[in-house]
Amino acid sequence: MAGPAIGQFEMKDLNVELGEIEFQSQNAHAFDQPDRTFAEDDGEFEFDENEYVRQRHALEVEVGVTEFMRTRFGVEFEKERFDEPGSAADANAFDALKLTEVAIEAIVVFLKPQAYELGVGWLTELEFPVQEADESSSLVIGPIFQYDMGDWQALTNLYGVYHYAGEDDGKWDFSYTARLMYQATEHWGVAVEAYGTVDRLWQTGTINEEAELFGDHDQHRLGPIVYYSVETDFNPRRLFAAEAEESELNLGFGWFFGLNDNTPDHTIKWSVEYEF
Repeated sequence: MAGPAIGQFEMKDLNVELGEIEFQSQNAHAFDQPDRTFAEDDGEFEFDENEYVRQRHALEVEVGVTEFMRTRFGVEFEKERFDEPGSAADANAFDALKLTEVAIEAIVVFLKPQAYELGVGWLTELEFPVQEADESSSLVIGPIFQYDMGDWQALTNLYGVYHYAGEDDGKWDFSYTARLMYQATEHWGVAVEAYGTVDRLWQTGTINEEAELFGDHDQHRLGPIVYYSVETDFNPRRLFAAEAEESELNLGFGWFFGLNDNTPDHTIKWSVEYEF
């Protein structure tokens, strides 16, 4: 319950349009997980609380409610490592894929990104666990910075993650994402992205026996990703308004490499986004 806050591998940008709706599927698969550390005390085992997720699938809908604000609602399915294995032999075993979380977020844009002008926004997100009664809920807050330079774009998200209403009440983590992308053609974009979490800032939260034994578990990833976007003729709005514009399908595929011992060696990300 005290593991680092590892969210979806998704960049939040500041491209907001009134009335725009987007359906998303954000997915990740991790491989070559580090072996779990454990200690035995009087016949009982204590296991580290690093956060490993072999599969993650998020289904979301985003809506542009104004020219400067959009909201999102989503559900998340995960194949997680067992928090409390029954024996040392099961230390690295995983539970079944199941619904683990619902979330709602809002992004407010203070400065809209323009060519060679910095865009600034703010994200607020609430995440609620579904399966585990003693697992903490989370409040995610922080700024978004976007800088567009012709065919290039630099984007970063910097978040504080506050855990509450659970076993690790009062814990703060720091989470970041960063991307440098080049729009190579009308349809294809290539980028390098980084995702990371600094676990337990300032010794906040409940430092239980596992945290005392094994310490905190920062995670950091970096790797290439390719994006493909194409306009489509079908737009659900045309069922109600013939003058509706074309919609757009966006696909992404990336491979990220773990940069420290706490992080899986490989994480594959793939995404499907449909906006209209």
